[in-house]
Amino acid sequence: MAAAAHLTSSLRLRLVTQDGAVHVPAELSYDPSDPYAVTATFRSETDAVAWTFSRDLLDEGLLAPAGEGDVAVWPCSDDDGEVVCIALSSPFGHALLEAQRHEVEAFIVRSFTSVPRGTESELIDIDAAIDYLLNR
Repeated sequence: MAAAAHLTSSLRLRLVTQDGAVHVPAELSYDPSDPYAVTATFRSETDAVAWTFSRDLLDEGLLAPAGEGDVAVWPCSDDDGEVVCIALSSPFGHALLEAQRHEVEAFIVRSFTSVPRGTESELIDIDAAIDYLLNR
């Protein structure tokens, strides 16, 4: 397999609150060294928070509700068109975010072009992973 590219995509998400919505700058990233995962980094003026979760979860959530536990993703519509809802839960709180569906879909398509579904395991160095776990 040819070397896969690290991908990033800037998004402007909406954080849904009881009082309406707040725009949150964010970035999706895909690193072939962790081929089953994507990372969403949410930025404020003073901080950045990163969540890493399954690439398949994000892909499946484009079409139907997916995920249980800390991250759930599902398609929906709002006044601006098709969106993807992303719910995040932690011991510190919960957040509901909305992203434009076409932006998330474009990112996912690029990630599967870089590392096709079913080829992820070819990028994992099992010996290094075992060595890391045994020497922790």
